[in-house]
Amino acid sequence: MLSADVNRYISLRRALGYKLVRAERHLLAFARFAADHDESHIRTATALAWLPVAAKSPNAMAHRLTALIIFARFMQAEDPRHEIPPADIKRTTNRPVPYIYTADEIARLLDAAGNLRHQRPNPLRRKLYVMLFGLIASTGLRVSEALALRLDDILHDGVLHIRETKFRKSRLVPLHATVMEALQRYLEARRQHAGESDWLFPSVEHRQLYPTTVNYTFRCILRRAGIAPERNQQPRIHDLRHTFATRVLEQCGAERGEVARHFVALSTYLGHVSIHNTYWYLQATPQMMTDIAAAAETLVGENAA
Repeated sequence: MLSADVNRYISLRRALGYKLVRAERHLLAFARFAADHDESHIRTATALAWLPVAAKSPNAMAHRLTALIIFARFMQAEDPRHEIPPADIKRTTNRPVPYIYTADEIARLLDAAGNLRHQRPNPLRRKLYVMLFGLIASTGLRVSEALALRLDDILHDGVLHIRETKFRKSRLVPLHATVMEALQRYLEARRQHAGESDWLFPSVEHRQLYPTTVNYTFRCILRRAGIAPERNQQPRIHDLRHTFATRVLEQCGAERGEVARHFVALSTYLGHVSIHNTYWYLQATPQMMTDIAAAAETLVGENAA
């Protein structure tokens, strides 16, 4: 059965430090699909039939196909009867274009979070979501990293300890003084309602918040704040991370060495394995394009002289 092979494969890769939470879910779904078709080996035709059933968007299909290709290579090394789906199917897929929030839009998001309806079992709801989304916007944390924070991850010198997240990397994230002040106010309110839970952002049951709950709440806040209602693809929580990276680059100088140093620092701060991953987070904003044009004019003027 392919499901047993998936479990074995995931266990082996996790021993090497990979989390593979989504990959495990996708591969087990494919294994069930193959079993329904009485197949015990990976077939390209079956993979192509499964993709549009398993995902609706090109981006989601690409994630599933990538996981399946890597798994198929692993299995084919043991048994050549397994087929490896062609990777060029992915060429038709694109990453979603990130939405870069303005400072005013972020303020409106936090205001809307602060005006959420009170839920009787969760009196901390408003303050929790203001702090959660404010923390992501001001640090560029992944939402999974923010939800995984525990109280002892807040160090005494105003630094967050981000533990073994993507690619099992840990890092220290210094907080601006204003963020630390907001965090202290949130902690004071949290002490009254969070019981014995050590999660920084606890659920009603004092457990870790579910990402689905957080995403649903964010969509409600987005509508209340009236942000980009005309867009077919609504802005995401992850776009706060894109916005953070873009605004940081806008603030660095135009000198080549300074830009390079900013990139290295930003890549480390965001927790990227390679600086190349940081480029995906940078978008051409009016401010950035103005800076590029000014630098180009200076360069042309120097060469003409």
